[in-house]
Amino acid sequence: MNNTKVGIVQQKCSTSKQSNVELSIKGIRECVLKGAKLVVLQELHASTYFCQREAPNNFDLAESLPGTTYNKFAEIAKSLNIVLVTSLFEKRSAGLFHNTSVVFDRDGHEAGRHRKMHIPDDPGYYEKFYFTPGDLGFKPITTTLGKLGVLICWDQWFPEAARLMAIAGADLLIYPSAIGYNPEDSLYEKSRQHDAWITSQRAHAIANGIPVISVNRVGFEEDVSQQTKGIDFWGSSFVAGPQGEILWQADQNEMCNQVIEIDISRTEKVRRIWPFFRDRRIDSYEELTKRYID
Repeated sequence: MNNTKVGIVQQKCSTSKQSNVELSIKGIRECVLKGAKLVVLQELHASTYFCQREAPNNFDLAESLPGTTYNKFAEIAKSLNIVLVTSLFEKRSAGLFHNTSVVFDRDGHEAGRHRKMHIPDDPGYYEKFYFTPGDLGFKPITTTLGKLGVLICWDQWFPEAARLMAIAGADLLIYPSAIGYNPEDSLYEKSRQHDAWITSQRAHAIANGIPVISVNRVGFEEDVSQQTKGIDFWGSSFVAGPQGEILWQADQNEMCNQVIEIDISRTEKVRRIWPFFRDRRIDSYEELTKRYID
């Protein structure tokens, strides 16, 4: 895996699942016309971000995998001969659901999946009501384009997750996301949160000498329960190189379908001059498994 053209689909979502899926597929096709061999979709791209409230009826949005939506994206990957990173609401069993990224290889078969490991529970982001924490760990997904370290949104704040993917051989870190502003926050607070989001992921790129792809949704989504003022999803999907350099960044307010070429071979060059893996003191990190050191 050397130079790879990656397509990013940053979209607004509506309450129509069919419209959302069609919009994703349109974006995928546009990226392929621009030369993309790997396309990444945002978190939960088939629906609005329903986790703003705790509503049992929202479980109706979930599907068993394989299922109807799964099959559509498998067919698209095969017909366009691409590796495709999706993000689906998985019904595993009655009362057991996951936030799951499924990766399809170029022949349309599932290369692997990642079930979101870190599940938030904050005002407007009530994901613990819906999602059981993932049980697949931090394992890169092997595809014909290389090993993809796929993580999902809240996973992106945890350096341990990025490190485990990297030392397991991931060629890229990929973060489908759904994050935005509380409309009631000050401009200064919004700026701090937005900058922290980007900085955290750039730091994962630097610490591991590996490119990062982050794909976020865009647009305002109302909280129909009126418990909050909704979420302004801040878009800003971006790609960073293995020294944290921004290779491309999307607009905060507009949908886009963009293709960026990434030189995967730079990881080898960067790790030779910044040999963090060599100098890790793995003999002294055992306390990282503790919740807190008293």
